[in-house]
Formats: sequence, structure tokens, C-alpha cells
Amino acid sequence: MRGLLACATLARRAGAGAASAPARRHLAGAAEAAEAELKKTALYDFHVGNGGKMVPFAGWSMPIQYKDSIMDSTLNCRTNGSLFDVSHMCGLSLHGRQAIPFLESLVVADVAALKDGTGTLTVFTNERGGAIDDSVVTKVTDQHIYLVVNAGCRDKDLAHIGKHLEAFNKKGGDVKWHIHDERSLLALQGPLAAPTLQLLTKEDLSKLYFSDFKMIDINGYACYLTRTGYTGEDGFEISVPSENAVDLAKALLEKSEGKVRLTGLGARDSLRLEAGLCLYGNDMEQHITPVEAGLSWAIGKRRKAEGGFLGADVILKQLQEGPKIRRVGLISQGPPPRGHSEIVSNSGENIGEVTSGGFSPCLKKNIAMGYVKSGLHKAGTEFKVVVRGKSYDTVVTKMPFVPTKYYKPS
Repeated sequence: MRGLLACATLARRAGAGAASAPARRHLAGAAEAAEAELKKTALYDFHVGNGGKMVPFAGWSMPIQYKDSIMDSTLNCRTNGSLFDVSHMCGLSLHGRQAIPFLESLVVADVAALKDGTGTLTVFTNERGGAIDDSVVTKVTDQHIYLVVNAGCRDKDLAHIGKHLEAFNKKGGDVKWHIHDERSLLALQGPLAAPTLQLLTKEDLSKLYFSDFKMIDINGYACYLTRTGYTGEDGFEISVPSENAVDLAKALLEKSEGKVRLTGLGARDSLRLEAGLCLYGNDMEQHITPVEAGLSWAIGKRRKAEGGFLGADVILKQLQEGPKIRRVGLISQGPPPRGHSEIVSNSGENIGEVTSGGFSPCLKKNIAMGYVKSGLHKAGTEFKVVVRGKSYDTVVTKMPFVPTKYYKPS
């Protein structure tokens, strides 16, 4: 990603007369070649046709925003609704009588305890208890598990799952998997998500609650529907055959009468930060455990008692004794802190680091997440964050920063 952006920057400078014509052609060609290497979703032309500003992200060319600003897009999602193309993420299914025991050897969730057609957030762990990735896992039936992994972790995750699947089956297991590269993934989020989607399906969406899953027809297309999202709003993720993805996106936008808008990765990041949700690669990494990340609730009660997943000894010990660091929410003064901004005590001692940060369009103030030493993680604790060499007042704040609106039974 950095290489492509550097090429683009150099090409712009060359266009301003900083290099010869052959050099300009060479640099422009390098940028075009890098762009050509990026994967494109089934909606790529649709994005471009609607003014999407395409950028490299996890090996894909994705829209960071459209004609409206990231701030306006964020606010519109909270007020009306947003439609995101998240087809760069990887959906896959596990099939077989032992699909659940196999998956439970790799994740912290109590998958067996889920009711059919329900799901939960979970974490793939390594032998040290660190997070390989976070994922939403759904128990379709006892013999069918559906999950979605992050785009930036796809190759790593598939290699990890594939290696353990091969070993599992060699020991007499019988689990098969399918990677859903034939499908695209749309995320419909916001207050108008349910009423808009209801116009395109006969299924009664009022009976589908947060984290529920169902295979249904939407606009005549065979879809996997999960009531979930990454914004803190009510909404859905819709897995649709790729040949129908553009038509479904058009239908959703038309049915909302223009109130639901195409929205890019820029606003998606603002929305998830306001909701206090982790971004893998920023707020979670291979050296961070679910306990340190504040995701102990995602570890099933039975799993806390029995373990049985990679790194269980480290994680169960942290549950008993407490971790040395903890993820916290922050509100700060001055310019917005960004990833890797240093967190220091009032006396200047290093006590942690920011992992995500920015200006909240909804709250009109700086918000951030980061890790600090245990004991300094309680709401109201004050310290400093260093931005461009200067220290600014910061206070620990409970998350989510903006209240979530997940659709749950009353």
C-alpha cells in the first residue's frame, strides 16, 4: 500500500515538472502496474461510476469515500443509513459432524452452545494466546459453521485453518471447508437498514435479532443474512452471489429513496472507533491476547473452565491473575492522537500507546483506543498523550463512545 501511494505521489510531482517526460511515463507506468495488481470486487465499476475514490487496502482497490465527506458519511449512517461493499473480507464454511470440535480447537468461543442460526464474535488464537484474527462465527447447524475473516488476514488465516484442518482429518476427523469466493458481501447499516431491507424480502426481519443468521431470498437472490455490522448501529451483512451484487446494491439504494448512501472505508473506520470496536492490525495483533483486548466476554464459560484452544494456558492464567496491560478508551485535548502516539504519566513516564484515534464526527471531540498498564485503565484516570512531540491532557473513558443500537429482544 505504501509503495503504491509513493508511486502516486512521485507521479504527481513529476507532473509538476520535477522530472523529465520519460521519467514521468516510467513513474506513471509504475503506479498503473501497482494498481493493476490490486484485486477488485464485483462492485468496482459501480463504485467508480458513483464517484468512489479508490485506494489500496489489504491488496484490494476499495472506496475510501464518495462525493460526500467522511464526516458527512459518518453522520448519515447514524441518522439514516449506509451501504458498504465489504466483499474484500473472506467468508468460508466448515461442514461435517466434527466441524464444531475442530473450530473450537482454534477459537475461544463456545460454538457448541450457540443455537442454530445464531453467531458470536470470537478470536483465533496462537500458541502464546495472541490474536491471529477476530471473526464473527455462526452456527448454521451442528454440521455447518459459517464465518467471515478479515481481508488483511485472509492468507494467514486460511493457511492456519488449512494446516490444522489437514492434521485434524489425518487423525480421523471428517471436516470439509469451502471458501465463498463466488459470493460478495454487502453491509447495510443504520436506522433505515431494516425498513429498507424489508421492502426486498418476504422474511419478517422483526424476528431476526442481533447476531442471528438466516438463508433467505432478497430481491430474488439466494443470500446469507446476518444481523450484525461494524458501526454500532442496527444493520445486516448480506452475502450475495457476486453476479447479483451490483443489482442488489442498486435496489437497496433505490428503496431507501436516497437516504441510505454508498459509504467508504473512511467513514467505516470512524464509525467502528466511535463504537469502540477493534481493528485488527491496530488494536489487536499476534502479541495481544483477548483478555488484554477487553474481549474476555467472548471466551465462552465452558471454554474458560476447560480450555482446549491454542494458548489456553496463557489466557486462562490472565483471567485468574489479570493481564499486565489493558485496552482503554480515551478522550484527549489538542490534535487527534493516531496509532503509535505515546501515552505518558503526568510525570512523563511511558505507560502505554495509542492504537487507533481520530476526531469523532458525532461527538465533535478526539477519541482514541490504546493500551495502558493495568491499574491505570479505570474510567476517569488522567494522563497525557504525545502528539507531534507535545503532550496533551487525556482521560480514560468507557466504551463505546457512542451508544450502540443493536436490535435485541426487549
